[in-house]
Amino acid sequence: MTRTIVVDPLFEDVWPLAADHLHRLWTDDGTPDEFVRLSETRETRLREAVSAPESVEELVSLGVRASVADLREFTNLTEAFVMTDSMYGADEEIADYLRDRGVTVHDHTNEGFWSESVSEFGIGLTIDALRQIPQKHAAMTETHDPWDLDQLDNEVPGARGHQFADDPNFVSGTVAGKRVRVAGIGNIGSRYAAAANHLGADVVAYDPFADEPCFHSTGTRQVYSMAELVSDADIFAPTIPLTPSTEGVVTADHIRALPEGAILVLVTRAGICDMDAVRERVLADEIVLAADVWDEEPLPLDDPLLGRHNVVHTPHIAGRTRDANERWAEHLAAHFGSA
Repeated sequence: MTRTIVVDPLFEDVWPLAADHLHRLWTDDGTPDEFVRLSETRETRLREAVSAPESVEELVSLGVRASVADLREFTNLTEAFVMTDSMYGADEEIADYLRDRGVTVHDHTNEGFWSESVSEFGIGLTIDALRQIPQKHAAMTETHDPWDLDQLDNEVPGARGHQFADDPNFVSGTVAGKRVRVAGIGNIGSRYAAAANHLGADVVAYDPFADEPCFHSTGTRQVYSMAELVSDADIFAPTIPLTPSTEGVVTADHIRALPEGAILVLVTRAGICDMDAVRERVLADEIVLAADVWDEEPLPLDDPLLGRHNVVHTPHIAGRTRDANERWAEHLAAHFGSA
């Protein structure tokens, strides 16, 4: 049996470590394989990149220019995964052609491979927002004022004592005891919910497509509407993937219903929310935004959301870790030989 991996720079711009890890996994199991890394983006076609297409039985083609005509050269294929234009899933035209030939075509669209990275990042953003950690870090580089917390002897209105540094206008302090409300209990949401539950939060989730065990296994209570979910949220984390049917699923009414001072955590896609309503409430100092994803990327440097006391911001990096790259390769490798 011959296994072949061909990777174009287009793929490695998105998943820079995944192809090498897949190669290591296949090398470690002792199966002979060919690994081809192309040097120029989209310059070489699949049938030109492989030395003997007719000998390949298991094929992974990642971002390489390919068509049905290219795959006709691979006459002995038994299993394949071929992505051409999208670096998040198989080329469907090629997949259909190969299935018609009796080749097992692997589906690798489940995003479980980055759920750990994204959900943990979401917990990190949540804690950052509760304690305003990024803002304090930035202030420490410019002034000693963040150290001046002995407020009993000063004239600061509402002074609350030595080293008390949370903002009482917003939800703050520990995750423990907070009402954490999660929309979507899939790969990312379930991990986020379970972590919040472990930290002592009261976790409630809404997902009309999830079965009861999804809620039970994460320590969450189930509610049956988004309106109910947001009504008492201290922390609201919509972890829903963006699709045509979920765009704007968190409506302006839902955003306006969030209690004063609540924290909104965004780590999947901003498009699931009515971002005009989000901006309105954040800029009015009514809620906190802790976000890795945005309605415009990159955010303009003069965007009013940047640098605010009630915004924690990162540049869409939650899922981009070495671990996520390796999980991507491990999930794909597990498909081969399992059919």
